Amino acid sequence: MPLYVLARHAHSELNLARRINGDPSVPVGLTEQGREEAERLGRQLANVPIELIVHTRFARTRETARIARDACLPVPTEEEPLLDDVDVGDLEGQTIDEYRAWKAEHTRADPFPGGESLDDTARRYARAFRKLAEREEAHILVVCHEIPVRYALNAAGGSDDLDGPAHSIANATPYLFEEDALVRAAARIEELVGPAPA
Repeated sequence: MPLYVLARHAHSELNLARRINGDPSVPVGLTEQGREEAERLGRQLANVPIELIVHTRFARTRETARIARDACLPVPTEEEPLLDDVDVGDLEGQTIDEYRAWKAEHTRADPFPGGESLDDTARRYARAFRKLAEREEAHILVVCHEIPVRYALNAAGGSDDLDGPAHSIANATPYLFEEDALVRAAARIEELVGPAPA
């Protein structure tokens, strides 16, 4: 039975600074706490027959994947840009409060200045989930970001809101999905955000 383990990256330097990063070229590493979390994630999955670890283009997901693999999961890793964090454009490096203030004045369909919209990001995540479900590997660890994990949890559960009821996703915590649940999440995301504007 295919099993997909989705996990947000471990605690990063930007978690401490409370700033946002949607540009994978900006180097953001893990904190000491984060390195411990990543190692614990590997140990938690040591008895699951993980065949592949997928991470995004962001350093914090790549480092989490490497530490988890070195701890107990000696398997290949692969990069998947479809699961990248939201491209926040001109808001890059701003505080969490500034990011939330911008969101409060706009809709999910509004792109961040110079970036992408949350709806476009959601469509990208739906494509990523379908792509994962089509892979040959039966057991995959996916180290990504808070938003794709949140969307997957809420959409698979049939919520009308991608941001609830699950909202705050802990760092380096494994969330398990069977293949049907991952495909259901993709379909629900697409249903909620609709097709991309022409």
